[in-house]
Amino acid sequence: MPTPSRPLRADAERTVRAILEAAERVLSANPAATMEQIAEAAGVARTTVHRRFATREALLAALCAWAARQFHAAVESVSDSTPPLVALHQITANVLQVKISWGFAMNAAGDDDPETARIHADVLARCDALFQRARAAGVLRPDADLDWARRVYYALIHEAATADHPATPEARATLVLTTLLNGLGTP
Repeated sequence: MPTPSRPLRADAERTVRAILEAAERVLSANPAATMEQIAEAAGVARTTVHRRFATREALLAALCAWAARQFHAAVESVSDSTPPLVALHQITANVLQVKISWGFAMNAAGDDDPETARIHADVLARCDALFQRARAAGVLRPDADLDWARRVYYALIHEAATADHPATPEARATLVLTTLLNGLGTP
């Protein structure tokens, strides 16, 4: 969202949220969509979009920042005291919900924005700590390469979020963790 010198009124905040949600829907379907198309989908005048976001780039930056904050909240919503396997499932389902709902913005976001870079660094650190806790609890093998495990986990999340699959985020999370923890071969 824009960062004005004072907080937005509730109605202005709802308008910005409606614009960002419409931008996600419209740009997911057509990345070249105009500000006018986004305004129409949001149910507001084009001038309202331009009043909140001076340029298309400003709108895209706000959209990516909003999605990054949702991603961060999805990870932070699970306590560090939650058992590792439960935490992995909850975080995976939460992240999948964000990646599915905000897919355009999540894929468009780059680490060139300082806030986005900080969020991704924090998520990486939290993931590494969770994988260490999972190994200590016996969820992961004692000799597991945690960097490799995290990379595979991230790839599985990406595939689960982008696959044309009707399953809920919770069911997709189960699939991700089953694949990560058990693989696809027979024991």
